[in-house]
Amino acid sequence: MSTPDETPQPQQPGSQPPQPGNVPPAGYQPPQGYQPPQGYQPPSQPGQYSQPAPPPPGAGQPAPGQPGFHFEMPTDGPRNFNDVMPQGGFSGMFKTQGLPTELKVSYFIWVISGLLGLLFGLIGFFAVVAAFAFAPAFAAIALILLLLALAVAAAQVVLAMKMKEGKEWARLALTIVAAVSLLLAIFGAANGGGSGMGLGGNWFGFLVSAVAVVLMWLPNSQLWFKAVKGQV
Repeated sequence: MSTPDETPQPQQPGSQPPQPGNVPPAGYQPPQGYQPPQGYQPPSQPGQYSQPAPPPPGAGQPAPGQPGFHFEMPTDGPRNFNDVMPQGGFSGMFKTQGLPTELKVSYFIWVISGLLGLLFGLIGFFAVVAAFAFAPAFAAIALILLLLALAVAAAQVVLAMKMKEGKEWARLALTIVAAVSLLLAIFGAANGGGSGMGLGGNWFGFLVSAVAVVLMWLPNSQLWFKAVKGQV
């Protein structure tokens, strides 16, 4: 027989929360006046819709190293004249081991068009000198444009060889060379053709250089530049 002290007392409202693991039956309502403790979350009911948590910041963005266009100012600029000249001289001009296909095509476009620009520029130089005899004003303008075209052609050969070494500053400089070739084509056309020689003296030369620029900035080319930069 139980004593009065052992008789279970009725639970007072708000005294204790449900114990963990004791799942209340369906339709259970807590006693009137009951307040759950701070941080307590009631179990979800069957069929109850719960809104998914928002994705973390940066979700859906491409992971580092994935192909994609991303421009950054080069940090490997030349410090002296020796940094501008190709390593090993011009003996390895036609060696492209290790370059992706896009950069190989771009490199040969720059080198071959630059060499052709120098060749035709030298031939055109004699024609411009002869023009001083009967049209000195026109010949003077043509000579200036021809000298600029020769400088552009020589610069692009050197810059292409530095680009082949993985120098990002050379790639940016070649992009500027393409813009200069556009200006030379415009001025050349405005003066009746100007020099008409070299990469920077005609519209065909500008289109060729534009193709070479696009190939240098394709995602696969950018990954190669990043890989070379990481090995330095």
